[in-house]
Amino acid sequence: MSFPERPQVKPARAEFSSGPCPKHPEWSAEVVASKAFLGRSHRAADPKAQLKRVIDRTKSLLGVPEDYRLGIVPASDTGAFEMAMWSLLGPRPVDMLVWESFGAGWATDATKQLELQDCRVLKADYGLLPDLCEVRIDADICFTQNGTTSGARVPNFDWIANEREGLTLVDATSAVFAQPVDWSKVDVLTFSWQKVLGGEGAHGVLVLSPRAVERLETFAPTRPLPKIFRLTKGGKLIEGIFRGETINTPSMLAVADCEDALDWVDRIGGVSATMRRADANFRALQAWVDATPWVENLVAHDDARSNTSVCLKIVDPAIASMTDEAQAAFSKRMVGMLAAETAAYDIGGYRDAPPGLRIWCGATVETADIEALTPWLDWAFAAAKNELATT
Repeated sequence: MSFPERPQVKPARAEFSSGPCPKHPEWSAEVVASKAFLGRSHRAADPKAQLKRVIDRTKSLLGVPEDYRLGIVPASDTGAFEMAMWSLLGPRPVDMLVWESFGAGWATDATKQLELQDCRVLKADYGLLPDLCEVRIDADICFTQNGTTSGARVPNFDWIANEREGLTLVDATSAVFAQPVDWSKVDVLTFSWQKVLGGEGAHGVLVLSPRAVERLETFAPTRPLPKIFRLTKGGKLIEGIFRGETINTPSMLAVADCEDALDWVDRIGGVSATMRRADANFRALQAWVDATPWVENLVAHDDARSNTSVCLKIVDPAIASMTDEAQAAFSKRMVGMLAAETAAYDIGGYRDAPPGLRIWCGATVETADIEALTPWLDWAFAAAKNELATT
């Protein structure tokens, strides 16, 4: 096989991890530190005001309806979505939509931990979506808007009935700030700062519609609820959570980091700008995929392809004919070579996903870095394949 020359130009920033994701291009530790109320109680006036400011600005930037609540909760997106499931599911049938590992985790919790009696799991393989039209109008629906580990996203929210009787619970952690959200079809939405904002981990965001609040105030689960999951007291929503009175102690450094990221979003033109950046990054990567014979997008249908967590499979016959274990080892070798060259970090496919690569194309990545990365991907593939041929 022809062996490409080692590229001379590297991405200015080699961070392409799908979580935690790259910081925004103007990020500075000094600037974030200057905004952080370190060594202060989060219940003091200034830190509490900052928490409330982050809540209000996030809500405004995302276009969340005025009568929806948005709060900061513990344990990243996982904690936020678990909180919603444990607090809300039970009084209606439930349809769990699964096409990647996080959705599969939510389905396991619904069937094995919550032991919901009327719970269907509508499942598709990695790279595909289940038949969204099969969801029941009377059921609560749980799904990932963007499959972070499969690279497959819902193309829109049109399949959710306007006259739905159940609630929709949306894990949108790798979708917000990069993909549109139809709030009229959403009752619960969760995400974490560490994805499209490039923020720090450990904190989640929970958005509730009036219908979700009504469910919370009228449905009392018989299951025990850990303290960090409790959203009501005396049958009423704990409104303080949505005013910056967090359930447990937050990291004020992480809060300041999030506020700094929101400042950046404002400076570049808001969410429409972050969505354009993610789209441009995806187009640059997909154009290379379309022109490259050894690789394909894991997702076959264009309208279901993620513009953030782009998952790629190696289709070169010599590699694709190997066992999954051998393919995983080959991909790992490529990833290791790229990291050693400081050309790309953390682009291996998710551990439960098919062997391959996963490249973050969210808004904090520069398109020029995606364009500089692709020759390195060709180089690493050729180098790893050459090693394989000589062993």
